[in-house]
Amino acid sequence: MIISSPGDFREAARRKLPPFLFHYIDGGAYAEQTLARNVADLSQVALRQRVLRGSEGLDLSVDLFGERLALPVILAPVGLTGMYARRGEVQAAKAAASRGVPFTLSTVSVCPIEEVAPAIERPMWFQLYVLRDRGFMRNVLDRAKAAGVKTLVFTVDMPVPGARYRDAHSGMSGPNAEIRRMVQAMTHPAWAWDVGARGTPHDLGNVSAYLGKPTGLADYIGWLAGNFDPSIAWKDLEWIRDAWDGPMIIKGVLDPEDARDAVAFGADGIVVSNHGGRQLDGVLSSARALPPIAEAVKGRLKILMDSGVRNGLDVVRARAMGADAVMIGRAFVYALAAGGEAGVSRLLDLFEKEMRVAMTLTGARSLSDLGPQSLA
Repeated sequence: MIISSPGDFREAARRKLPPFLFHYIDGGAYAEQTLARNVADLSQVALRQRVLRGSEGLDLSVDLFGERLALPVILAPVGLTGMYARRGEVQAAKAAASRGVPFTLSTVSVCPIEEVAPAIERPMWFQLYVLRDRGFMRNVLDRAKAAGVKTLVFTVDMPVPGARYRDAHSGMSGPNAEIRRMVQAMTHPAWAWDVGARGTPHDLGNVSAYLGKPTGLADYIGWLAGNFDPSIAWKDLEWIRDAWDGPMIIKGVLDPEDARDAVAFGADGIVVSNHGGRQLDGVLSSARALPPIAEAVKGRLKILMDSGVRNGLDVVRARAMGADAVMIGRAFVYALAAGGEAGVSRLLDLFEKEMRVAMTLTGARSLSDLGPQSLA
């Protein structure tokens, strides 16, 4: 199919992927109300159109945590990315590096740290959960440091897994899940050849390296469910803050009070996020949560946003509402599934073109010109 906009990648991914994988990335928690609000609320943010402002020579770059980014966009951590294209984390990381933006490797990636980091010329970011197995956390942090990772993204909105009912219907989980997944793979030969046959091993690379044995998709659900820690509190992050000498970002903040706590803790940044609507359904969209958080802590740490960002216009909206940059998850995984590394590169090209159009029509010459004054 013809790809002319970022949204086209979703349909291309739906056609190519076995249903259990498409619905895993496409779905949310409970009735998926927050998932829908994330997109709807952000799309309804009105920008102020300005004319005759002389916006030639636009500068879309931004300094963030000691890095110069070509765009205010980071590829977010997404578990099992390597199931969406052959060695998917490596392909996505290469696309991000070629476009001058960071890639964030998930704790539960298919490709381990040691495979992804050497494949790219710029340092990748790494994401970590607070888990019961503190030995694993220490092990993976040491390995990330050894691989040259400078920026740590700490996800705190997953002390327990969300209720993702779509996964049980699709075959990702539930009765006879393994058989259902096998049948689906057989009916999607392009994916079965590219990923199923040529993309092995299909395990949790970072976890397998720690345990010293392969961990398959069946272990993914069980290992995570058994290791999430509902007792997590700010004090549990203190040893990590002491052990990690690079930038540390707290991901999963939706409330101004939690943002202030992140400042008091000493975080270098936060991600305003509801986990893409995959955790607690019915909470605020990130677009609605962002402005009061920006008002509370702007200038005291860097503010990123994810959940609902689907195109370059959304990036401009987020900047106008107070975000320094955005993270994209579903958008890049759809593109990866549809076209591998080239698909992700194409997506980032489209994001940039859309940002240039939007900034020109709002009279912004650089990202610093985007702010509350850009909102209608």
